[in-house]
Amino acid sequence: MFDIKWIRANAEAFDRGVARRKGVSVRAADLLAIDDRRRDIITRLNDAQEQRNALSKQIGQAKAQKDDARAAELMAEVARLKQAIPQGEAEERAVELELRNALSVIPNLVFDDVPDGVDESGNVEYFGVNGTPQSAAQTRDPKPDLTFAPKEHYELGEAMGGMDFEAAAKLSGSRFVVLKGQLARLERALGQFMLDLHTTEHGYLEVQPPILVRDEALFGTNQLPKFEEDLFFTPHGDSRLALIPTAEVPLTNLVRESILDERELPLRFTALTPCFRSEAGSAGRDTRGMLRQHQFNKVELVSITTPESSIDEHERMLGCAEAVLQRLGLHYRVMNLCTGDIGFGARKTYDLEVWLPGQNTYREISSVSVCGDFQARRMDARYRPAGEKQAPRFVHTLNGSGTAVGRCLIAVMENYQQEDGSIAVPEALKPYMGGLTTLGAR
Repeated sequence: MFDIKWIRANAEAFDRGVARRKGVSVRAADLLAIDDRRRDIITRLNDAQEQRNALSKQIGQAKAQKDDARAAELMAEVARLKQAIPQGEAEERAVELELRNALSVIPNLVFDDVPDGVDESGNVEYFGVNGTPQSAAQTRDPKPDLTFAPKEHYELGEAMGGMDFEAAAKLSGSRFVVLKGQLARLERALGQFMLDLHTTEHGYLEVQPPILVRDEALFGTNQLPKFEEDLFFTPHGDSRLALIPTAEVPLTNLVRESILDERELPLRFTALTPCFRSEAGSAGRDTRGMLRQHQFNKVELVSITTPESSIDEHERMLGCAEAVLQRLGLHYRVMNLCTGDIGFGARKTYDLEVWLPGQNTYREISSVSVCGDFQARRMDARYRPAGEKQAPRFVHTLNGSGTAVGRCLIAVMENYQQEDGSIAVPEALKPYMGGLTTLGAR
């Protein structure tokens, strides 16, 4: 969310930035017109309050001089001002809400190195690894050399009796799945492997957060008000709670309404949680299999940093997500998302796209984003610079998937499938599989 003072001081830069964003028509002049009305109301309120205070003193003087007519006249004017001031305050609150609502639906401004584009076709492959400019293609595992026609994950899963969409439809409807037996264990193994990697080698603190959150938390990480239709809500007393669409929401909001010490930063959190999305805008897309589900498991990574270190932290987080795919021996590519595909709150996003032989294409398995102070302003999350006597500054927030467990399951199934329909277990997962080295076809 933007500071209207910054927009006033940088109107041209703001207009250039939002002009790069898909479907955004607001301009600085529109917002400043609302703010001008707000400032005018505040000026009138201050003048009225000063006038009321001055008249109150004159009432005392008139009474002291036994000038009852003058005192009555002044009291009538004070009464009028007392009635007008609450009306002005209500008007001020209404305009402040109008301005807040207008600001809350404006997406973040992207970095200069984000490519322009209207949709995912404008994304550009990125070859940096952990900030290293050399080509990363040589460090990535190649595509699997399958000597037979590969199957898609749902064909493999249904054949071995471990992936049941029919039972899920009876329980919950479309876009759900029931995993059974060895596939259920493989998915659990993937989540545990990712958590162990990020906590023991990458320095993230494991968290088990609530998966029901308040509107304020969703506003803080910019799911509300813009993306309300993508959420599942449940009544809670006189209000409501929402099932989290991603653990980014509770993890990032751990620092809401707080002032941290700079020496605490960076904070790095990770969590394995179920995630819930209505997929409101995906009718007809990925209806087969479990690529796009209403409920799925994901390992989330969140970092809270200073402004000076957030870009380096973004590259670091990308490397942490890449390590998951590299340890599993999965071929992937990294895409720098364009202006037409990047998320609402991000200034820059890398997508990791894993190769799926069954589909003969790449599919997103992780997004890693740097948000600057965009979310911090919505959450009022700040830090106090070490050794300096100055006002607290807003932190910078970053989030990424490390990775989506269900999609990683799909990738393992399709990349490690064998001609007889069985699935070999990747070396990195064998310690979690109780001695299983192959998941057999039924």
